[in-house]
Amino acid sequence: MTSSSPIDDRLITTFGRLLEAANRLEQQLGTAMQDNSGLPQVWFEVLIRLARTEGGQLTMGALAEDVVLTTSGISRLVDRIAAAGYIERRPCPTDRRVSYAAITEAGREAVESAAIAHSDNLRKVFATFDERELQLLDGLLDRLRGAHVTQA
Repeated sequence: MTSSSPIDDRLITTFGRLLEAANRLEQQLGTAMQDNSGLPQVWFEVLIRLARTEGGQLTMGALAEDVVLTTSGISRLVDRIAAAGYIERRPCPTDRRVSYAAITEAGREAVESAAIAHSDNLRKVFATFDERELQLLDGLLDRLRGAHVTQA
């Protein structure tokens, strides 16, 4: 017998499984990263985004959007990472309302070092996936990342 209750909606279960998998991986990989490199996972996310960006800098607004934080949340996070010497704030030369977070040389060294162990751990996590499955997963995640919910 199938249930017609809204709480049994298959997509609610699918979304819950996605969150559960992501949260467990983030907890396990984040703990491993902190233990191996001393970098919290969220610091790594900020540093890797800056390191991969042309010029090594992003506006605070773009960075907040990338790591899914509020502007005040990213500001506090940037302050903590800057205090460690891994990034610095830079003013925008054309708009004083805009500021940039820019990776320092120490930040680049820290994220590159952390990326080595993180890549090794990710290889272990995805060891049972073949190349086709990884490409499929990447494509599905890109579709989900681009999805928008419209309010009724």
